[in-house]
Amino acid sequence: MSTQSRTTRGVAGLGLAAVVGLGGALLGPVPARASDVFVQVNPSTVQAGFLAGIRASCVDNSKPATVESTAFGRVTAQPQDGVLTAAALVPEDTKPGTYRVKLSCPDGKSAATNLVVVAAGRPTRGPATGFGGTAGQGPPGGWLVTGGIAATVAGLLLALVALRRRPQPVAVRAPRRGYGR
Repeated sequence: MSTQSRTTRGVAGLGLAAVVGLGGALLGPVPARASDVFVQVNPSTVQAGFLAGIRASCVDNSKPATVESTAFGRVTAQPQDGVLTAAALVPEDTKPGTYRVKLSCPDGKSAATNLVVVAAGRPTRGPATGFGGTAGQGPPGGWLVTGGIAATVAGLLLALVALRRRPQPVAVRAPRRGYGR
């Protein structure tokens, strides 16, 4: 075998490896097969008196399944788009805490998750909206807003002072010709 044909085969092999590697990178890793039986509650934290959405799966998702919890009682999850779905109303008098939510499939398999219930009325903590620069104690609007307004006012005052100190152009006249000669 000549050196040129070995080089050509080596380059072709590297090209094939690159294509396979690139294809794997674009497609991503193949996930391991998830369990066929699961239950999810959305949101996972709900205020008493509100609905919680349920998404579940049994091995056979063409038949309804039962989902129950002491937070909301028993509901039937119906087949929809290849999964089982339901909505459960958490009564207003449900005490705050973590509740187990259990899926019971027609074939006897089951799955469970947790649902956190917070008190009705006012939530115990605010929404996750960022670092909280405008929330909490302090002046109206928070320190971040107050600092921003102060910085803007200071910048405008500095600009005004700079404009007033700017030298005014002086008109220079050219000397008249014909005098003094």
